[in-house]
Amino acid sequence: MRGSMARVAFVLLMAFALTAGAQEGRRQDGARERQMTQEERQRMRDDMRDAYRQRQERPQKARQQQMSPEERGRLRRDIEDANRQMRR
Repeated sequence: MRGSMARVAFVLLMAFALTAGAQEGRRQDGARERQMTQEERQRMRDDMRDAYRQRQERPQKARQQQMSPEERGRLRRDIEDANRQMRR
């Protein structure tokens, strides 16, 4: 029993070590990626600035006003009637 627990613990420890090593390898690969050039960074800034301006220039959607209690009741009744008709 004691030997089997030691084996299980060893296997788990090895599995954790392997996954930790694999994750660290990804970090190193990510650090090796090509750095952006100054022109690419400036182009990205300009693109973001243009997108933000276009977003501000779009007409704002009219906010929907809350329904009055009467309108809400009418809508509820209409939905209930439609559900009853579908069941038939």
